[in-house]
Amino acid sequence: MQIDDYYLMEQALDEAKKGLTEGEVPVGAVICDQEGEIISRAHNRPIALSDPTAHAEILALRSACSLLGNYRIKEAILVVTIEPCVMCMGAALNARISRLLYGAADPKSGAAGSVYSLHQDNRLNHSIEVISGVMEEECRKIMKGFFHGRRGG
Repeated sequence: MQIDDYYLMEQALDEAKKGLTEGEVPVGAVICDQEGEIISRAHNRPIALSDPTAHAEILALRSACSLLGNYRIKEAILVVTIEPCVMCMGAALNARISRLLYGAADPKSGAAGSVYSLHQDNRLNHSIEVISGVMEEECRKIMKGFFHGRRGG
């Protein structure tokens, strides 16, 4: 079965928009199985939860692992609007995610190729296939709009 990367990214963008309406940095994530069936979805919530680890990826991973009853979800695919940070890539590696799709790069703290390349660090015992630039413009636009609004236009 062919997985529709654009559909999955649209779902992640929908999550990012939820975060935007809550005043959170608008990052959204979904996790799906190898057939493309969505297992979990989340958006950033560090402000709402008073939790610096409440990034969209972490929350989606927690939900998927809980649902599947295992902290390792080897066949899962993580789809996120913005390139994951070091914390989120570390969690994805520990969960044994097989593939990561992301929209826009994060040139300040991205850990899937922009600043760090944790997904292919040979010193680690797992690697993740990374596909970047899926609906990149849409993902970048929501982030730019958020920060532009925060800085007063």
